Amino acid sequence: MEHSDVLGWVDAYERAWRSPGTETLGEIFTEGASYLQGPWDEPVVGLPAIAEMWEAERAGPDEAFDMSCEVVAVDGDTAVVRAEVRYGPPHDQEWRDLWILRFEADGRCRWFEEWPIAPSG
Repeated sequence: MEHSDVLGWVDAYERAWRSPGTETLGEIFTEGASYLQGPWDEPVVGLPAIAEMWEAERAGPDEAFDMSCEVVAVDGDTAVVRAEVRYGPPHDQEWRDLWILRFEADGRCRWFEEWPIAPSG
């Protein structure tokens, strides 16, 4: 994976989150992909389970949010991305995440590990 490949994948991830349904998940995740929503969580494994989680977690494809991402590192098939997501308006919920991503040769993610951090206070 190259830096530009990871940025392209992140763009596709955001487009999928903003799209109705879950049909595009197979374009960004492998059939047996693992998705950890937090470092201590059990992984959600396989596209059907990821699709179910995806629909349960989002408010819908019209959910209002701004997202910015920066690729921190790429080493072979593994990348680290820093993401900032602000939900709203009103911007009443904000998260800064680190994503650890492992990719197959075709550019689809086989391992998504999220370290979400909410502001304290």
